[in-house]
Amino acid sequence: MRPIVLAVLGPTASGKTALALALAERYGGEIINCDSTAVYRGFDIGTDKPPLAERRGIPHHLIDVADPTEVYTAAQYARDAARVIRDVHARDRLPILVGGTGFYYRALTRGLFPGPGADEALRARLDRVAARRGAETLQGMLRRVDPASAARIMPRDRKRLVRALEVYYTTGRPLTSHFRETASPIADCEVIVIALRLPAPLTAERVAHRVDRQFARGIVDEVKGLLARGVPPDARPFGGLVYRQVMEMLRGVRDEAATRALIAQENRRYARRQLIWFRKEPNLTWFDGPGERPDTVQRVEDALAARGVRPRGDAA
Repeated sequence: MRPIVLAVLGPTASGKTALALALAERYGGEIINCDSTAVYRGFDIGTDKPPLAERRGIPHHLIDVADPTEVYTAAQYARDAARVIRDVHARDRLPILVGGTGFYYRALTRGLFPGPGADEALRARLDRVAARRGAETLQGMLRRVDPASAARIMPRDRKRLVRALEVYYTTGRPLTSHFRETASPIADCEVIVIALRLPAPLTAERVAHRVDRQFARGIVDEVKGLLARGVPPDARPFGGLVYRQVMEMLRGVRDEAATRALIAQENRRYARRQLIWFRKEPNLTWFDGPGERPDTVQRVEDALAARGVRPRGDAA
């Protein structure tokens, strides 16, 4: 029997953390973060990292593993997560991936093409094109040579558009063709994937409440403290959802009320993009309802029982 990895995925505010904690207690699990901003130290409130007191003594991995000035890539995540999974299995525990960063999950479960080295001259030319004619021009260029990547990368994500074009012009092949030839670092494991989804009105309600909690917990002071400690404003995690909008507020772009409304709006849009991404992933078992609801937990446990996964302590 192949070693099992359990994954709890889904859009923002769907209750993934609560479900993962319940399953970790029931099945003897350890939680492995799959959120691209939570890997950075000091970025706590905006990523909703569970405080130590709320982790119920369950080990959490790949949280606070990178300095804010580091570039922590999906390839690095896949290597680190695979190593942690081996360690958790060696302790006879169940690894439980939890998060909503689809690219991290895909890098781990399908592998990731490392790509050629940077071509600075080519990048500079593409950056000039974007500066003169807009990032949409880059997406149009990419659509002609790699339609799949163009459909996946948002028009405003200039860095990833440039990288996809760089790979094509350097290797003569689209990024997606390279992806098809990669292998997962945990190919020997059986990955059982639980995916949560909520109706859009419920997502909107939960997102609004979460934004209120983040401001009540001190997200603005957290950002000010990071800046005061010398984290540069252009550090990668400051570009993440919540942090980007708070930074703009501190620069006077908008007031707090407008910032809260914008964060909620961007969270709703992000949730829709996450759903679209995860619907394209194979072998996901979808569950409707917030992850903290007892009936959701029970339905997930029933599904795991049907796959032969038993709670810790149950007889085989």
